[in-house]
Amino acid sequence: MSNRRNPNARGYRSGYLRSVPWFRRRDRWLAQAAATGELACAACHRAGAPREFELHHITYAGVVQDGTRWVAGEAHNDLIPLHPLCHELLHRFIDTDPILARHRSREDATAQALPKVLARIEGTLR
Repeated sequence: MSNRRNPNARGYRSGYLRSVPWFRRRDRWLAQAAATGELACAACHRAGAPREFELHHITYAGVVQDGTRWVAGEAHNDLIPLHPLCHELLHRFIDTDPILARHRSREDATAQALPKVLARIEGTLR
């Protein structure tokens, strides 16, 4: 079973990531990071404006569905900013590597895949 999956996986992607609570949480996170000058991609380390980033959940802790309502209870440090391409590459590495996909926690898989994303991005830019 992929570590990207959780009990609410379908609802998470089709519901939570399109919900008002998530958009508000994401906007607060990005605004706070931008205000502190700490807004850079966790993979390629390039800084940018909030609109240039997506947020990756290191774990799904704090994301719950209360009936039909989503609750955005992620801790600040459970989210990391990534450029859309870096985010896509991260998920590709996690999903296609059998060790990362099945034998590592989502947190460990993310930490182990981030350097691979950087190497791929640097290789592409040369």
